[in-house]
Amino acid sequence: MPVPLFASSLAAQMPRVTERLAEVAASGRYILGPEVEAFERELAAYLGVGHVVGVGNGTDALAIGLRALGVEPGDEVVVPSFTFYATAEAVAAIGARPVFCDVDPETFCLTAETVEPAVGVGTRAILPVHLFGNVAPVAELRRLGLPILEDAAQAAGATLDGRRAGALGDAAALSFFPSKNLGALGDGGAIATSDREVAERARLLRSHGSRDKLTYTDVGYNSRLDAIQAAVLRVLLPKLDGWNARRRRVAAAYAEGGLAEHVTLPSVPAAVDHVYHLYAARHCDPQALIARLAARGIEARGYYRVPVHRQPALAPYLPAGRPPHLPGTEEAAATNVALPMGPELSDDQVAEVIAACASGST
Repeated sequence: MPVPLFASSLAAQMPRVTERLAEVAASGRYILGPEVEAFERELAAYLGVGHVVGVGNGTDALAIGLRALGVEPGDEVVVPSFTFYATAEAVAAIGARPVFCDVDPETFCLTAETVEPAVGVGTRAILPVHLFGNVAPVAELRRLGLPILEDAAQAAGATLDGRRAGALGDAAALSFFPSKNLGALGDGGAIATSDREVAERARLLRSHGSRDKLTYTDVGYNSRLDAIQAAVLRVLLPKLDGWNARRRRVAAAYAEGGLAEHVTLPSVPAAVDHVYHLYAARHCDPQALIARLAARGIEARGYYRVPVHRQPALAPYLPAGRPPHLPGTEEAAATNVALPMGPELSDDQVAEVIAACASGST
């Protein structure tokens, strides 16, 4: 049977989504306004933070979040190299310098041990990524004494020691791209924080650096969450925990079905409640495995095969013009393979994936 990589469907929610879209269309309020304000309150309550600021997308959430924390041009921000390009791009886009650190190749997340060698006198912040739905050890990072902006784009609903990803650092950036665990019907993002001043600055920056549309105190952004996406997200947010619970059941079914005999399963620290945005396993020959699965109609994919520190656009930020030695990153990039995952993945599809992985094992 065909098995998609992202086994998610909004079919059951579409009647209510359609109603809400019609209500927003009739309201005449399409940018910010009461719908966005309501979603910001609801998401803040869900995350356990004081404030949420809706913006246009997850990349803007990173850039605005960094600036709201006081990062300025020329400052250094430590970022993992094994991540989506936007993590480092946002740092460079505000005139700061991304400094690339390594990751644990088992969890795919940075650690205090991998970050500390990258910290220097110019370091202004750390940008940990909760990759694939896992959660980086933010409590360890706090001991380094630097502001922390979480990249929680792939970790909506995940927890560390019972606290939500997005509520662990000084601020967090979230994305509502449609493929995310909490996805909208288009682009959308948010900054979460319990610091009132950070939230106020983020609100200023998202609207061209003006509070009153008369006086512009900063060069900001035109990056405002629209009411249509907020309305959709308000329908879907109450479903998130149930969807994540099903993702965890799928992960458990993979393990119980013997998948570990054929690939290295995702590593989940004891204090983390993973939400499996992607089910990223590891394999010694991932491309051969991907091809074998494709022959049986099963989607699989390797992620971030070229780590961020090797991307041409970011070459000017490399120390002495040479890529740093990041062995964990290189291993993660070379061996990861994302297998089908999602709340709509059936038990039969899980069994088919396991059987296909086993078919070429020796």
